[in-house]
Amino acid sequence: MTALAPLDWIVILAYFSLILGIAWWVIKKRSNTTNDYFLAGRNLGWFVVGASIFASNIGSEHLVGLAGSGATNGVAMAHYELHAWCLLVLGWVLAPFYMRSKVFTMPEFLERRYSPTARWVLSLISLVAYILTKVAVGIFAGGVVFAVLIPEVNFMGMDSFWIGSILVIVLTGLYTILGGLKAVAYTEAIQTIILILGSVLVTYYGIEALGGWGELRRICGTEMFNLWKPLVPTGMEGTWAPVKTSTQMAWYFNGNYPWVGMLFCAPIIGLWYWCTDQYIVQRTLAAANLTEARRGTIAAACLKLLPVFIFIIPGMICFALAVSGKVESLGAAMLDSNGQLITANAQQAFPLLVATILPAGIRGLVVAGLLAALMSSLAGVFNASSTLFTMDFYSKFKPNTSEKGLVRIGRIATAVMVLIGLAWIPVIQGSRGLYDYLQSVQGYLAPPIFVVFFFGVFNKRLNAKGCLAALGVGFTMGLFRLAIDTPVALSGVTYDEGSFFWVINNIFFQYYSLLIFIVCSIVMVTVSYATEKPLYDRISGLTFGTLTPEHRAQNKASYNIWDIVMSCVVIALILSAYLYFVG
Repeated sequence: MTALAPLDWIVILAYFSLILGIAWWVIKKRSNTTNDYFLAGRNLGWFVVGASIFASNIGSEHLVGLAGSGATNGVAMAHYELHAWCLLVLGWVLAPFYMRSKVFTMPEFLERRYSPTARWVLSLISLVAYILTKVAVGIFAGGVVFAVLIPEVNFMGMDSFWIGSILVIVLTGLYTILGGLKAVAYTEAIQTIILILGSVLVTYYGIEALGGWGELRRICGTEMFNLWKPLVPTGMEGTWAPVKTSTQMAWYFNGNYPWVGMLFCAPIIGLWYWCTDQYIVQRTLAAANLTEARRGTIAAACLKLLPVFIFIIPGMICFALAVSGKVESLGAAMLDSNGQLITANAQQAFPLLVATILPAGIRGLVVAGLLAALMSSLAGVFNASSTLFTMDFYSKFKPNTSEKGLVRIGRIATAVMVLIGLAWIPVIQGSRGLYDYLQSVQGYLAPPIFVVFFFGVFNKRLNAKGCLAALGVGFTMGLFRLAIDTPVALSGVTYDEGSFFWVINNIFFQYYSLLIFIVCSIVMVTVSYATEKPLYDRISGLTFGTLTPEHRAQNKASYNIWDIVMSCVVIALILSAYLYFVG
């Protein structure tokens, strides 16, 4: 494995200088208003919106988890990346409601549609979820990348994992605190370019080192090039069973991602994440108008198709280079004494490839791209969290606070998130199976939020009581499962096989997520229709059933034929990927 050369460090230093320079330029132009700090003045253009959405999404789950899944299971995890169509749903279906309502946060939209209580419930759940998931995984990935690329670094008794984690958190927190969403969005636009360019170079040099695309297909075999095959055990045994068997537990994918669950549950999680999560939608809210917002989501959908080729394929390349013996250092790092892949080491696939096959200078550019992904992901969650706390909690308890005062509170809230992130480092460093555990967390939190947003927009009869009942039941079911899963994921606790807790813990998380969705749907519809109708004048413009002719005319005027054509291109590319990756 090759250490970073002086030229690499020069490139990395140039990257940090560029990012901090852009952040400083934005900071100098800032104004102390909530619109400017939390929503970048609501004047972002479509490219910045799209690039910012993409950069916020591309984080640790790609650098560590997605590339690692490519090494272990081939293209099967591409299902999540091919959910780019969910961004089209955001742009064409929900963005008109969000932009029309002029809200700062997604919980604020629930307040407009239902009640203030619904807003507070979602805000609280979102804040807790961000701390437990996005912040935690971002820190973990930063440590992994640094531990692989500069393992020899030690400072004041701290190893490279600690140094990398602290560096990423502090630098990201610094420009997020000072510049707000505008600094985050503009730096993310640059980071997107660097990330894509660097990752494309990894794929190019990896294919060249391996001997071509045909050699990759030959070594990996048809199963690793099949979107569905790795999800289905031989003979389909247990595919429909809701509880994992001992045989399935031996399979990472078969034990955790059954194809039936992927088919029906993954779209629910995808639509929740891309269409209702503050972390993503905040960029759309910051657009200058509905036209720019929609075009930004279309651009983000196009970019979202890239991770299949710039993260999953490099993970497969790393596996192929290791098992073929063409790069001995990769074999030593990835394989056991019998030549079998060490699953626990698969998460190092991408940074290992970077450190092994790239020439000096280009290696530095790609490392800068990795840091870009980590920093943009953390910056997004820091800013989203501060927005939720300030606008959904503090401004309600202190309604007379000035604009300048709210911005100051937003900065303090971001600083607190940075401190929480630093406190997480020792917890994460000692954890086992954290990534897979965090994937399941989204499956437990997504269904009730999906139900109240989508059902609420499509059905004007649903009311606040139905919303609160669905949120309460759904989150209770999710927290119950998390309370059972967490000791197993973080501490290695085991339950007696066949016991109630064992059964709950071993139900595929997708099936449990589907159960939550079904229960929440029934509860919301039943409670709403059993109680009074909402005041339709109050929710005018917030559901399809309460749109006025003026609303429809404004929406129609916000797009042209090219917006429709580009949306169709995205769908065609998704279908092409599904047709190609069939083994």
